[in-house]
Amino acid sequence: MAVAVDIQGVSKRFRIYHQKYTSLKERVVHGGHVPYDDFWALDGVSAEIAAGQTLGILGRNGSGKSTLLKCIAGIIQPTTGQVVVRGQLAAMLELGAGFQPELSGRDNIYLNGSLLGLSTREIDRKVDEIVEFAELEQFIDTQVKYYSSGMYVRLGFSVAVSVEPDVLLVDEVLAVGDERFQQKCIDRVEQFQRDGRTIIVVSHSPDLMRDICDQVLVLDQGKVVTLSSPGEAIRAFRQRLAESGFVPEPDRLEGGEPDAEGAPVPLARQRPQVRLLSAVADYAGKEERSYIETGEPLRIDVTFDVATPMTGVQFKIAIISERGQIVYAAMSPKALSGMPLDAGVGTASFQFDTVPLLDGRFGVNIEARDASGITLDLLDSGCYFEVMDPGRAMGIVGMPMRVELVPPGVATEAQAAGAGR
Repeated sequence: MAVAVDIQGVSKRFRIYHQKYTSLKERVVHGGHVPYDDFWALDGVSAEIAAGQTLGILGRNGSGKSTLLKCIAGIIQPTTGQVVVRGQLAAMLELGAGFQPELSGRDNIYLNGSLLGLSTREIDRKVDEIVEFAELEQFIDTQVKYYSSGMYVRLGFSVAVSVEPDVLLVDEVLAVGDERFQQKCIDRVEQFQRDGRTIIVVSHSPDLMRDICDQVLVLDQGKVVTLSSPGEAIRAFRQRLAESGFVPEPDRLEGGEPDAEGAPVPLARQRPQVRLLSAVADYAGKEERSYIETGEPLRIDVTFDVATPMTGVQFKIAIISERGQIVYAAMSPKALSGMPLDAGVGTASFQFDTVPLLDGRFGVNIEARDASGITLDLLDSGCYFEVMDPGRAMGIVGMPMRVELVPPGVATEAQAAGAGR
């Protein structure tokens, strides 16, 4: 398959200056030298993105995600390495960049569209569609300085997606507006996927990555942690979060037992405060059959190990379809998080009185969090269960349904009552 974006050993260095000499005398005294430190925002990043593929980029704040996107877009040049992009590229990095507050929304569509490479004739053809998508018909001729922040970013997104590029870069802009508009944004991205366009998206939402991405690149301190399937990448990302959450950065390599190469291992990697050991799906008739039927009860038993006594632990369960979609996800009740946990092995049971799922094999992800919401441990695809629907319904979820058929010429009681009024 053809490669749309080829990232070859990209590193990017910035200089951090600790002092600033403002007078001529200071500059002469110091010989024009201003002390600085090198900061490598990216360090040897390599990846190939195939044409038509959707790649997600995950990482903590400051991990180099946006810097990498700007290198791909050509906004900044890498210090070493290179990026090769094949085809027309459009970048949605900062929505509304270039908007002039004194101009109307309509005027800014033409201004911003031209910055994105659209001709005046192309904008004439698209302007009504842009306004409709942004839901700004009543305010499009108002100066944008009077727009709310939501109106501003909706207009920026609408202009950006009006471009039809071969490669689309999206940086943290799929959560603009209210929930309904967010779904419109996701729908437009999915339309780009169906059209075979290459998409590179940065987001802090692992669930979004799992839903729309083919592969996910995880960055940490400018380096590649993994480039793999969404499930494996999210597990690696959360592991990094867990490690950073328990051991302070200056001491995180102190006090650990040495690994095979003699280097000290971070304490968080040796033994999290709560370690998830296993997850097991249990149901009636498990000894006779390997599946449950739609509507039957199900219990997921999770075994965990507590290192030191603590409170505030919550467990999250997520049921994932074979296509990687989240079918259901929920946290354990907050009332349970106040229960003190002694050191040792315990069990958390998630019980479902009925499972409304239809035919399919479903994975179960389990996550343990502390009182502040930091991930303690994660079981990605900790167990699986299979559902068999004895009926003829199709889809993912079974919905109870009744059908009443009234032959022509036969009046129902409700129709007769309506006619009497």
